[in-house]
This record gives sequence, structure tokens and C-alpha cells, in this order.
Amino acid sequence: MVITDRSLVPAARRIVVKVGSSSISGENAHQIGPLVDALAAAHGRGVQVVLVSSGAIATGIPYLALNGRPNDLATQQAAAAVGQNVLIYRYQDSLDRYDIVAGQVLLTAGDLENPTHRSNARRAMERLLDLRILPIVNENDTVATHEIRFGDNDRLAALVATLISADLLVLLSDVDALYTRPPHEPGAEPIGHVAAGDALQGVEIGATGLAGVGTGGAITKVSAARHAAEAGSAVLLTSTRLVSAALSGEPVGTWFAPHERAERMSAADAIPD
Repeated sequence: MVITDRSLVPAARRIVVKVGSSSISGENAHQIGPLVDALAAAHGRGVQVVLVSSGAIATGIPYLALNGRPNDLATQQAAAAVGQNVLIYRYQDSLDRYDIVAGQVLLTAGDLENPTHRSNARRAMERLLDLRILPIVNENDTVATHEIRFGDNDRLAALVATLISADLLVLLSDVDALYTRPPHEPGAEPIGHVAAGDALQGVEIGATGLAGVGTGGAITKVSAARHAAEAGSAVLLTSTRLVSAALSGEPVGTWFAPHERAERMSAADAIPD
């Protein structure tokens, strides 16, 4: 179905939720519990939920006794290998309270550029959802290279939403909405609604919400939101602390209206030229 308004969110059939590294790692690791509470509530009313979660590298950093995010690819890969394991354990430990089983899905950009791999990924995701498993998707940082990467999980989340024809994509970060300019600047005002095709003229979009462990910002979120909306998915951009309200259809964050006449993109069309 096409979700044209926040009030219809509770009726969504399939939802993709993306959460950033800074929201669920380090001093904010405690937010995994409330995030899972919100996902479980949607899952409990019959929604098929997919979580796209960053955080593998950020979670692995302290286990490698590093002082910050590594710059070299090999150490990033090592941190991801350790951190992904810990991150999935934390999610499953929290999901156990609701008797929900998580399924780990690691993707590279090449997986969604290759038609055969893309079809396999879609088939696997569809089967997991049919079995009432909650897929947790992340970029496969352990094998990804600088040349072949999504770049950020906002784009990955938009591509996943398109791949599985999600009704709604929720992009979470540490900022509660899109603002007319970076929210720390004087005069910044939250934007509640972005119409389909709105070019956001006059809006100053910059990198926001970075805590030194993530790779995205407002620019990547707007780009991801536009991609998903053009493919027919409604998009809601808000903060992780407001995820329960967002999935309940409350008036929070910034709503990107879907292109109502857009034909749902098939798996073969998931990657734009």
C-alpha cells in the first residue's frame, strides 16, 4: 500500500528502519533496548520489519583498544569483524524478550549491482520476512573496499526499501528532523513535510549529527529519502529516541511523501544509473 500520511503508518505492511552508529554504540549502546521495544511493537501487530543498522566498526573499536575510528581499510575491516558479532548479539539479546529471532544479512554494493546477487538477496529477505524473522542488514565492511562501498547506510537502507517494496522507510539519527539549516545555527526551523518532488529550495543542507563514528549526515539522508520516495516508499526522518512515536504514526520528524504514481521498482531496477 502507499502510505500517504503519518496517520497511516500503523497500517503499513512492511517497514525498513535504519539506525546510525552514533545512536547505538559507545555511550548510546543503551538505546538498543528502546529501539527493539519499538520494532517489537510493530512486529507484534503483524508488520514485516527490517532493521538496517550501522555500528559494526564503532562497536568493535574498544575491543581492539583503539582510541577512535581507524582510517586505514584493514583496521576498519578488523573492527567490523569483531563489532558485527557483538552488535548482533546485543540485538538478539534484547529481541529475546519478545521471542523474536533476528537474521543477519550482510551486503556489499556489488551484491546489489549484480542482477543474480540482487535477486538472491531479495529472495532471502522475502523468505526471512515470511518466516517472521527480523532481518538486520548492514554493509559487509569486513570485505568491502574503498572502491566498492555504499558509502553510508542511509543509501543502503533506501536500496533495501526499494528492493523489497517497503511501504515506509524510517531514517533514524541523533537529530529529530530535517531543518532549514544546520540545527545548531540560529534561525534553524524544523521541516515537517516534504512534498513529492520538492527540490527543497532555500534549505541549507549540511552534515549533521556526526559523533566521530558515523559516515552520514543530512545530505545523505535527504538523498536516500528522495530515492526511496521516488520508488514509492514513504520516508520519515527523525531521531532514535522518537522511534516509538514514529512507528505509532505520531507527528514527529520530517515526512517525505512518496510519489503515489510511481510503479514499485523491481529488484532488477534497485540500483540507479
